[in-house]
Amino acid sequence: MTGYAGLVGLIVGSYLNVVVYRLPRGLSTVRPHSRCPACGEPVRARDNIPVVGYLLLKGRCRDCGTTISWRYPAVEATTGLLFAACHRVFGSTPSALVAMLFCALLLALALIDFDHLILPNRITYPGIVLGLATSWIVDWTSPASALAGAFGGAALLLGLIGIWYLVRGELGMGLGDPKMLAMIGAFLGLSSMLACLFISALLGSAIGIIELLRGRAGLRTKLPFGVFLAAAGMVTLFFGPGLVQGYLGLFGP
Repeated sequence: MTGYAGLVGLIVGSYLNVVVYRLPRGLSTVRPHSRCPACGEPVRARDNIPVVGYLLLKGRCRDCGTTISWRYPAVEATTGLLFAACHRVFGSTPSALVAMLFCALLLALALIDFDHLILPNRITYPGIVLGLATSWIVDWTSPASALAGAFGGAALLLGLIGIWYLVRGELGMGLGDPKMLAMIGAFLGLSSMLACLFISALLGSAIGIIELLRGRAGLRTKLPFGVFLAAAGMVTLFFGPGLVQGYLGLFGP
């Protein structure tokens, strides 16, 4: 069953590639069928098999020979591994299905934010609703905690944005980040949301410092914070109880 979950993840990962490319451009993620961005020729069914199709084509379009980005099979393989991990950790339960959905949403948001520095409402808003709706069937949170996590996540980042604006007269981050954190809170609950925010802030600070030292960023350089939120959300999902206890332990017994 873990292997089967991984195969399903490969298929979902193939669709996530479509979502990541088309959604920010306002295109349908269903029609038309996949085409080569260079020559416009439809991708044949045998070439559209996740990971395998890329390997058989040796990373090039069958019609025009244009190089196909390695990221396509990487996203498919990553989604497959995440789905397999969800089944491995949560077993054949509703919690595993919710965890798979959560990982897929996080991965799509992270990639879109990395490419375009946006977090589309068409993902975050339905994600919040799905997180609240599935809080009744998962093992790691409760409906009350999910509701508090959603409102608390949005309120925390909106408050920070407001304070930064009053002090500096500019937005310190995009308004999509509070919505994404609200979605994470809706899926994971209040305490896990707080741990996720803490981890994502550490990751973002570390990457920011590294980029500054390398001379590739300045103090006003925008970073895709959604990438760090997504990574922290996945870490919290799989290792949540220990992380939450450790985080809360910072404030005393």
